[in-house]
Amino acid sequence: MEKKITPYKDSNLNKKEQVEQMFDTISGNYDGLNRVISLGTDIQWRKKVVRMVQDKNPSAVLDIATGTGDLAIQFAETLQGAKIVGLDLSEGMLSVARKKIAKENYSCELSFIKGDSEALPFEDNSFEAITVSFGIRNFETLELGLSEIYRVLSPGGIFIILETSVPTRFPWKQGYHLYSKGILPIIGKIFSKDKVAYRYLSESASVFPFGEKLNNILRKIGFIEVENKPQTLGVATIYRATK
Repeated sequence: MEKKITPYKDSNLNKKEQVEQMFDTISGNYDGLNRVISLGTDIQWRKKVVRMVQDKNPSAVLDIATGTGDLAIQFAETLQGAKIVGLDLSEGMLSVARKKIAKENYSCELSFIKGDSEALPFEDNSFEAITVSFGIRNFETLELGLSEIYRVLSPGGIFIILETSVPTRFPWKQGYHLYSKGILPIIGKIFSKDKVAYRYLSESASVFPFGEKLNNILRKIGFIEVENKPQTLGVATIYRATK
């Protein structure tokens, strides 16, 4: 059974509520801190996701756990005439996303809405492409969230996950553990208003099922053509599946 890691160990709130609180708190400096922590590599990972979606030329795209909207905005910049929705639990993160697009004009219909990934406010088969970037490990119940994604994905549609993973080969495995356990929490404490947020992000990444384990969960839900591609020595993985 997956070990449940929550941001605030002494809180009476459930994981979903704690995650919302955490991201509301760190939303102001989330983008800049992520660039530092990932050494900028997250930008290249997202570009790969954008190209994979662009190849399908979807008319409707849902970006779940959209955060400050980086991925959804990239879709708006590259897809012509599509409907793009960015969904997130955190109003703080969404407010940052909306500020980014306040003075922009896109050929796409781009909107950001507050919503729960485990109770998506959409009809069945609504989207031809669905993405989750660095958010799936924050789901309260992983299989429920994936089932909701399967429900609103149209037949033949593409589902892409970009998520952190753990390198399995020496010396990258040892270096990753040193960085995630020792250095990343220190960076978070120095630059973030929430002293435990980046400890949680590190711990949740270390126990989240990745690689073939997550592939098998996706297949159990009903997804087909499931594959995963490790990125940057295995510190992140891109998963692709269809319905």
